[in-house]
Amino acid sequence: MSSGSFDRASEEELVLGCQRQDRKAQRALYERYSSRMFSVCIRYARDRGEAEDLLQEGFMTVFTKIGSFNALGSLEGWMRKVFVTTALMKLRKGDVLKDAADVDDAARKVMSDDDILAGISGRDIVRIISGMPDGFKAVFNMSVIEGYSHPEIAERLGISEGTSRSQLSRARTWLQEKLQEWRKNR
Repeated sequence: MSSGSFDRASEEELVLGCQRQDRKAQRALYERYSSRMFSVCIRYARDRGEAEDLLQEGFMTVFTKIGSFNALGSLEGWMRKVFVTTALMKLRKGDVLKDAADVDDAARKVMSDDDILAGISGRDIVRIISGMPDGFKAVFNMSVIEGYSHPEIAERLGISEGTSRSQLSRARTWLQEKLQEWRKNR
């Protein structure tokens, strides 16, 4: 395959091209997956600028570590893990969970309105979630969006499982409160 025809390349051809550090293969991989990986980045970032930085850092890591992709799973799944790890490393450096409480937050009021999401668009939900405090947002995304367990979250963020559970509980309560505010103000 010539290096100019990567735009329609298979996943395997893209990986092989990137392993050879072929710039056209790297460009094609970026163009094919950047919007999907940006959606991962934006969930962990404070704002669009930080998400763009995470996107660039993540792709640099992908291009550096593409040799470790073993093709047992999908390339997109492997890349998603790289981007989540990149975002989590940035959060750990910022120590966003240093003051997180290691207690179960069951005493917080949990809203029982089953119809809380009625009439709210996905875009509005994403916008509200993006406003979460960083610690809440990291644990919420890892648990609810990415499907990590509390032991996995605790290990990746360097916190206890209790802190992970507490942060998720607080994130859910925070989200419910913001959704209630949104409904009152519309």
